[in-house]
Amino acid sequence: MSSMGKRPKVISLYTGAGGLDYGFEAAGFDTSVAIEFDADACTTLRANREWPVIERSIYDVPSEEILDTGGLRPGDADVLIGGPPCQPFSKSGYWASGDTKRLDDPRANTLNAYMRVVEDTLPKAFLFENVEGVAYRSKAEALSLLLEQIGEINQRTDSNYQPQYRVLRAADFGVPQLRSRFFLVASRDGGPFRFPEPTHGEGTDEPHRTAWDALADVEPDPEEELTVSGKWADLLPSIPEGQNYLFHTDRGEGEPLFGWRRRYWSFLLKLSKRLPSWTLQAQPGPAIGPFHWESRKLSMRELCRIQTFPDDVMILGSRGAIQKQVGNAVPSLLAEVLAREIRVQLLGRRLPRGGLRLLPPRPTDVPPAVKTGPVAEDYLGLRGEHEAHPGTGRGYRAQHAG
Repeated sequence: MSSMGKRPKVISLYTGAGGLDYGFEAAGFDTSVAIEFDADACTTLRANREWPVIERSIYDVPSEEILDTGGLRPGDADVLIGGPPCQPFSKSGYWASGDTKRLDDPRANTLNAYMRVVEDTLPKAFLFENVEGVAYRSKAEALSLLLEQIGEINQRTDSNYQPQYRVLRAADFGVPQLRSRFFLVASRDGGPFRFPEPTHGEGTDEPHRTAWDALADVEPDPEEELTVSGKWADLLPSIPEGQNYLFHTDRGEGEPLFGWRRRYWSFLLKLSKRLPSWTLQAQPGPAIGPFHWESRKLSMRELCRIQTFPDDVMILGSRGAIQKQVGNAVPSLLAEVLAREIRVQLLGRRLPRGGLRLLPPRPTDVPPAVKTGPVAEDYLGLRGEHEAHPGTGRGYRAQHAG
């Protein structure tokens, strides 16, 4: 078989539960080797696919071992993919304290580890994924570091990686979720890469896929415990679909129980059948959504549907481990869209037959919204005037820091 007939090969770093990899798989790629530190994620990967998995920190894995495990030599891999842990650049960290440590955070060393593997393995192309905070105009030192390192790699290896980058909103490409992520793509031979334009939503011929599109036919496993717990659990039924705790403020239509914007957006957030889901959280507290419109937690399969994982994928582990694996993942459909573009533009290969494999279908009939219940008596004592949030970076934690 000629090399053009073989499926292109992927090196996967920070693989997690495989969100990127399932998208590349749908576009006709094979993961030759995956590197992941989290034991639960590794268990999930091995249970679902036969990809070789190295279960160690990237810092402890020499690039030679990555190549050997994948049966590769430098220059063989078609694409290297991965999204280093993103906490130093997260928007939620900025909201809570007014800033983040960013490059002073030791976790930012994961950027250096990613680029070390790029230099040692020299893939034909690579895709770097991260939170949109990497590209904040006033906080772009991480992006500057990446671009500087790419230039240095080109000088040392006589490569010609020419990075192109953009923040993409998953919902604009058919994912039933409003998740924005930063992507950087570069080709070793300097070939230009053009990011795809939105295919869904305003200005296109296709409406956004909704939570109902993703979840209409899902029946949760009766053995899954999906009851909401904690101090605010009994308040959730009083919040309408598509709304959050702001419903119960002096600017909402409910009871004045909270100050305007005094909580995270996802506090008591409930899905709407007629809208895309909001971003799934990796480590939510008991009152952090999005929750199902039936005032319960989302099941494992529902979480996977919102992230457009293939239906044959099972996420293993405790409830917390499942939420962490799925919440940290890249929506697989968005990865499939990018993988198809990389396949054609940078590798000169034909697309697999058929269209997008991970695009959710569009059910026709959307049932009416679930009726809300009354506010439980335990919360009525909170009624009254509440101070609004004073602004970004001035919240409770910022005011009491240091």
